[in-house]
Amino acid sequence: MTRAIYIVDDDDAVRASLHSLLSVRSDLAVRGYRSGDAFLEQVSELDPGVLLLDFHMPGSTGLDVLHTLNGSPRFVPIVLTGQGNVGLAVQAMKAGALDFVEKPYEAETLMQLVDTAFSRLEEDSQAAARIGAAESKIAKLSPRETDVLKGLIEGRSNKIIAYELDISPRTVEIYRANLMEKLEVRSLSEALRIAFAAGLFPKG
Repeated sequence: MTRAIYIVDDDDAVRASLHSLLSVRSDLAVRGYRSGDAFLEQVSELDPGVLLLDFHMPGSTGLDVLHTLNGSPRFVPIVLTGQGNVGLAVQAMKAGALDFVEKPYEAETLMQLVDTAFSRLEEDSQAAARIGAAESKIAKLSPRETDVLKGLIEGRSNKIIAYELDISPRTVEIYRANLMEKLEVRSLSEALRIAFAAGLFPKG
């Protein structure tokens, strides 16, 4: 499987050097951008991938790009800078960068980081797929079935849920059976896991 990697750096020599280094790997599709603005103009059409992002650029800086991406699971950024300091590293990591590399970088270190970034991207993609699947299952529930599920989540008995919803305990049992069937689960714990994944109730 070809994996996308994007180099965003205003220094032509740095872009060329990174392109040469990364092109040795046959499984990587490498694309370069001369500015943060050029990358952001196309970002909505790009495949998910790893981002090698220069910190200091005219126009949109590396930090501006990170803020625009806003932690999107589609991209895992690694920030490159020739003027590194701890303050910048902290800013970059808080804004969603996986790591921070000072130029001149060591090729082996950078390639290890790129592999780590692709592992993270695959994990994020699987997590997003799980959330999407959970949300689509929860969306199948009627408003009443959702109310019953929320009551079960909060640890209430069928009798209390029936009292609160002003329906009979027997009706609660029917809703409960229906929601379990729609969620394709056999136990309440499985139903709760789907509800958690779909963000139906806050964690903690």
